[in-house]
Amino acid sequence: MRDLVAGTGYLGKGQRWVARHGRWWGFGMIPALIALVLYAGALVALAFFAGDLAAWATPFADGWGSPWRGVLRGLFVALLFAGGLLLSVLTFTAVTLLIGDPFYESLSEKVEESEGSCPPGTGMSLWREVWVSLKDSVHVLVRAAGFGLLFFVLGFVPVVGQTLVPAIGFCVSGFFLTVELTSVAMQRRGIPVRERLRMLRGRKGLAVGFGTPLVLAFLVPFVAVFLMPGAVAGATLLVRDLTDDGGEAGEEDPQEAAGTTAGLPSAPPAARW
Repeated sequence: MRDLVAGTGYLGKGQRWVARHGRWWGFGMIPALIALVLYAGALVALAFFAGDLAAWATPFADGWGSPWRGVLRGLFVALLFAGGLLLSVLTFTAVTLLIGDPFYESLSEKVEESEGSCPPGTGMSLWREVWVSLKDSVHVLVRAAGFGLLFFVLGFVPVVGQTLVPAIGFCVSGFFLTVELTSVAMQRRGIPVRERLRMLRGRKGLAVGFGTPLVLAFLVPFVAVFLMPGAVAGATLLVRDLTDDGGEAGEEDPQEAAGTTAGLPSAPPAARW
């Protein structure tokens, strides 16, 4: 539970950081605005063709009477669009980070400098960094897509599919969203994607607490654009403490004592996602 609260606290710290540095907030919104236009077009197209896709995917229901055919295909359309929204949340971050790699790299560096020190980086060229980021994002998104497909199928289970499955789905999406957002600061430290996953699996509560509120917020149109700069800043602060770059993990800042969080309590490795 403490890790969940701590994760949410890093999200709040990141938003407060960009609020104090307005120029960097505006700077960080540019890639998100570009990505938003692309995703808005894709979701509109999905909504327009969802009925046709439902009819194509359920030919066995052509002979069903009313209302069962409509109920089945209506449920299919709802799950398809919900899956599209969740996939958009995950891929939105990856695509935005790719589009804005120079933007978010500069923003993350500024956050690190404001906290005392910034790792020197890997020394790779910009195009090499973009290529590595692309490969890492594909690696993460393939894993996330596997869970998305599983949850899509489980969504047809009565009652559980409409209650428990979506809740778990949001938490899993939050975990993978955190993996994506921490990639900027992790890559600067030369930490490969498999090691990033291992580190965050060991602190699932921290990752879920940071990413799940963002998943829910990103479902609201335009919110992702405004929150992305602060999300990158918060993820950078999280990585600093997770890797002990920002002080001893679990040591609470007295100025934050009344607030929502700070220490990162040690936790045993959890089951692998």
